[in-house]
Amino acid sequence: MCGFTGYIDKKGVFGEDILRNMTDSLVHRGPDDAGYELMKADFGVAALGFRRLSILDLSEAGHQPMFNHDRSIAIMLNGEVYNFQELKADFISSGISFKSSSDTEVVLKGYELKGIEFIHSLVGMFAISILDIPKQQLYLIRDRAGVKPLFYARYDENIVWGSELKALRNHPAFKHTTDVNALGLYFQNGNIPAPYTIYQDCYKLQPGHYIQFDLSDFSSKIIKYWDVNDYYNQPNNTVSYEESKQHTEELMTSAFKYRMIADVPVGVFLSGGYDSTAVAALLAKSYGQINTFTIGFEEASYNEANYAEAVAKEIGTNHFTEICTIDEAKNIIPELPHIFDEPFGDSSAIPTTLVSRIAKKHVTVALSADAGDELFAGYPRHLKAESYLKKWNSKPGIVKLLVPFLNAVNLNKNLTSANRIEKLIEFLNAKTNAEAFDSINKTFTAGEARLLLNANFRVLNTVFNSGDKFSSKVSPLNQVLAVEYQTYLVDDILQKVDRATMSASLEGREPFLDHRLIEYVATLPADFKLHNGIGKRILKDIVHDYVPKSLMERPKMGFGVPVKKWMKDDLKPLLMEVMGDEALKGNHLLNTNAVRLLREDYLNNKVHDFERLWFVFTYLQWFKKWGN
Repeated sequence: MCGFTGYIDKKGVFGEDILRNMTDSLVHRGPDDAGYELMKADFGVAALGFRRLSILDLSEAGHQPMFNHDRSIAIMLNGEVYNFQELKADFISSGISFKSSSDTEVVLKGYELKGIEFIHSLVGMFAISILDIPKQQLYLIRDRAGVKPLFYARYDENIVWGSELKALRNHPAFKHTTDVNALGLYFQNGNIPAPYTIYQDCYKLQPGHYIQFDLSDFSSKIIKYWDVNDYYNQPNNTVSYEESKQHTEELMTSAFKYRMIADVPVGVFLSGGYDSTAVAALLAKSYGQINTFTIGFEEASYNEANYAEAVAKEIGTNHFTEICTIDEAKNIIPELPHIFDEPFGDSSAIPTTLVSRIAKKHVTVALSADAGDELFAGYPRHLKAESYLKKWNSKPGIVKLLVPFLNAVNLNKNLTSANRIEKLIEFLNAKTNAEAFDSINKTFTAGEARLLLNANFRVLNTVFNSGDKFSSKVSPLNQVLAVEYQTYLVDDILQKVDRATMSASLEGREPFLDHRLIEYVATLPADFKLHNGIGKRILKDIVHDYVPKSLMERPKMGFGVPVKKWMKDDLKPLLMEVMGDEALKGNHLLNTNAVRLLREDYLNNKVHDFERLWFVFTYLQWFKKWGN
């Protein structure tokens, strides 16, 4: 796990000091080693910078940027390719020799011998930069699920890219203009979805895509090399439930074991819920005693430590629990703008950062259990969506006639509480299941976001607008799961985990995000996932073979901290520093009267949905550090 950055400078006016500033802004991602390379070529100057967190091949042989034998091809890889040993064995049997035991060299050899199509052979989480000097081409590649981030911006005479926005910001050509259209998306969903960022003309590479730059004329093309919808669009698997359960467990075991490969200590985050218990139980079965970690909180309603300890005892792990003080969690809030670089509204970033710091005391690699809900339908909103979408799909055309009437009575201009009429209008106007699902889950509707902003933003296309790509035979639930895999999972969960773990120089691995697993689970009937109102049916049945059902069944808690209470009490000075009248004077993009009313209603206990205030607070906190 590492961080990289780079730039192509057509005129060659920027020097090594710029590269070093860009690279060293990522030191938290890689404190063990640094590489800086400036190369002159026909297309100008190429600058490559790398910060290394040593996981595989701890020797100098694993140093990056890594070059082929004549230094005509350079690669940087953030993440891990888990099947590199099998790929390497195939190369060795063909007479290819290697200088290191790293996965990066395997990918370099693969590209050199087979070209860009070699990426289809990779199992892993990765962001990759490949510079091919003879061909005058630059490739930026992101893994199928989007576990690892990759940002880029292209201007007339410069291309800049990197693992985090802060690296790009250190290049003099980078433009810092806020994209109000992206900001409109943020207030609706609490994150800025790929391919957009908070900045104009700067983009996130989407999962399962690569971009190819032709450096002779700075042209580019984006290629999608993998699409989860392709698997959801396949006919449902017709094998029995028990056979499906057995094969799902086999795939999970393979995926989980791959993510134990490392030359440093590895542990597992264990909450005691079904997802993390599945990871820990299957690995304990394969390896015997493994290390597991849990954090507990002083406030009982947020403390899951006792559940995790009971599970750890049942499956026999070497378990560590650390009870965190409220002050430890509170102290992370002012750091969030630096960790995330752009507005990010998921308050569970706080405990995720905290548990990462604790795990780093014991291990360098930690396995998380994210995506179990997205694969197997574990969120309450999946049950809600299935019910709503069945009604939406069967509604008579006459229901559309309600929309003009609803528009006429939609007079609510107060952002303190959700505008349910406007939500209903969006729901009824949806063209696909994906758009309908989006309307159900928004925090602010598009209309409310316009009330919040002084500027009228343009609605940007996202994955939610691609619902028409599903076959008519794909159930509404499976459509929702496919969309969640490409939206909430990528733009919220994976962004949160990457930044939180990397801020602690900890490698976070995602065992459920092996593409072989989703390619199979996508073909399972919806009833294997959500059954009689209960989500994660097949996953839960697998877990019950290892841990008694009586130990597992309890209400879903999530992973949060009582931010709503803190911001009104101990952290009220921070709230007023960020959202007070004086701070609001400097922000030309927000409707300050609307923000002021939202703030005062919250302080007077009139805001029922705290997430609405938190989204505004986190944007303003970001603006205080990075805004223009």
